[in-house]
Amino acid sequence: MSEPYNAIQVVMMPRDTNPHGTIFGGVILSYIDMAGSIAAGREVALCGGRVGLAFVTVAVNRVEFKSPVLVGDVVRFLTHCVRIGRTSITMHINVEAERAGVVHHVTEAEVVYVGIDTSMTERRPVPLLPEKA
Repeated sequence: MSEPYNAIQVVMMPRDTNPHGTIFGGVILSYIDMAGSIAAGREVALCGGRVGLAFVTVAVNRVEFKSPVLVGDVVRFLTHCVRIGRTSITMHINVEAERAGVVHHVTEAEVVYVGIDTSMTERRPVPLLPEKA
């Protein structure tokens, strides 16, 4: 398992709120997906794999919100690699919100991505790591 990597850190803004005054869950889900994709590319590169791939989402496990996120919270999306397969990578994303110096666990997710070479006309998954001799 890799060391945690802070893929994204963002201050929540009023434009992201729902009618209840908290941040839309969909906004958090979007950042989860983005953080996992960023970290997947980094992890593959650190393992000597292909650089410059686009990572597309295949699956997201159950996401259950444990704590609300408020405007002004600094939200961190901490990632680590769970597994690298031939064409897929599974990332764990832990979401925490810091408010007035207190850190709140918001949610976590495991997301599976495949690497796609965007220079190829067929957007099929490609091997992430070099073939072993």
